[in-house]
Amino acid sequence: MPLISLSTNAKFDSEDAKKTFVSEFSKFCAQTVGKEEKHFNIDVHFNPYLTFGGTFEPAIMLKINSLDNVNPINSRAWAKAFSAFFEAKLGVPNDRGLMAFSDPGPAFIGWRGTTVEALREAPAE
Repeated sequence: MPLISLSTNAKFDSEDAKKTFVSEFSKFCAQTVGKEEKHFNIDVHFNPYLTFGGTFEPAIMLKINSLDNVNPINSRAWAKAFSAFFEAKLGVPNDRGLMAFSDPGPAFIGWRGTTVEALREAPAE
């Protein structure tokens, strides 16, 4: 159940261009993080006030919450992959933003009116 939030000050040419980017980003996230796309919750937010290093040059801020697969090896691989993606798709150099990868634990992700932990503990139907 990855939750992915991307803020960027890189402008999109149109709403269609933004939707295309979000669709590509969703597929890329699933491939990179290694989970089915149907479980991803993606939020892409254009923020013209996003700064990095005190400037408004193109930048990103990425937060990924994912259960059971956040570790130092994956974090390094993901940072490299996402950096390349943002440079290719948004024109944001790899030194213009930070990425945070975390696993909040199944007790702290809500879904279907309960938590993932409770769903995992429930007997199979």
